[in-house]
Amino acid sequence: MKGLILAAGRGTRLRPLTHTRPKPVIRVAGRPIIHYALENLKGAGVREIGVVVSPDTHGDVQAALNGVAGVEVSYVLQEEPQGLAHAVGVARTWLQDDPFVLYLGDNLFERGIAPFVEAFRRGGPAAVVALARVEDPRQFGVAQVEGSRILRLIEKPAEPPSDLAVAGVYVFDTRIHDLIEGLEPSARGEYEITDAIQRLIDDGHEVQGLPIEGWWKDTGRAEDLLDANRLLLAGIEPGNDGHVEESRLIGRVVIEKGATVRRSTVMGPALIAADSLVEDAFVGPFTAVGPGAEVRGSEVEYSIVADRAVIEDVPTRLQECVIGVGARVTSRAGLPRAHRLVLGDESRVEIG
Repeated sequence: MKGLILAAGRGTRLRPLTHTRPKPVIRVAGRPIIHYALENLKGAGVREIGVVVSPDTHGDVQAALNGVAGVEVSYVLQEEPQGLAHAVGVARTWLQDDPFVLYLGDNLFERGIAPFVEAFRRGGPAAVVALARVEDPRQFGVAQVEGSRILRLIEKPAEPPSDLAVAGVYVFDTRIHDLIEGLEPSARGEYEITDAIQRLIDDGHEVQGLPIEGWWKDTGRAEDLLDANRLLLAGIEPGNDGHVEESRLIGRVVIEKGATVRRSTVMGPALIAADSLVEDAFVGPFTAVGPGAEVRGSEVEYSIVADRAVIEDVPTRLQECVIGVGARVTSRAGLPRAHRLVLGDESRVEIG
């Protein structure tokens, strides 16, 4: 069995973070999101993995996956993202006649994906689809089920038949390929995998829906990134491989190699990544400080501070923030007393 991770999308809901890098390489709890996808596939016994990338995302995704051990990674180029089914069609030559796991590269699963692979191998259905109950199913592909069998799938319906959303993992045999070839684009101009699965159902093939175990996060918005960061940090094991002086580490705190914490308090769960600096600062619960980042003379909690970002001498505690790669948040000394902002498209700032 092969794995196919989709990492070609533009991540428009996460702009401006995704103007310069694809969503699957954004760090959550210290690691690129796509690393969790590879880890879950490995945990399900899938070692041969294809990653669908676009010309814009290929370099960043490949850099994020360099050095990942225990899997064989290939890259499949999708020139223009045109939906999940289109991505599978582009990858057909690589997939050949093997069954495969289709995994959305920005999804996170607390307990992995092994149950879906095992259900496919055990029961012999044409497909197994991961399902999760959600508050607003209109934002997802939605399943109508009878027992464990899916009767109907609808992509982002105005009137959902249930609250069961398709949760970002699918297991298919080769029958899906021929059905994808004849698809027409949907109203939003994409080739929908839900339409291909519905064709399987209409042709009399069994499609099973299996509820997820534990939590699931679709990291489509900044709020989702922060919540995923919280959930993942809650499970970290404390450890200190860095340099700590005149500081307090409280609770589950990870200090990675090369990191320095000086005259500061770090209250876990929190992660201070390699080669970063926390000085004269407070880093509160559910915060991940990325590689090479600096937090000096400031307070930050429930936040993601990305690689090489700088927070310096900010007089007000920062909370629920996502600070992008190389971004700087500093105080302004002297007069006039004013806020000076340089913001990209679709940025958000709250000033108290």
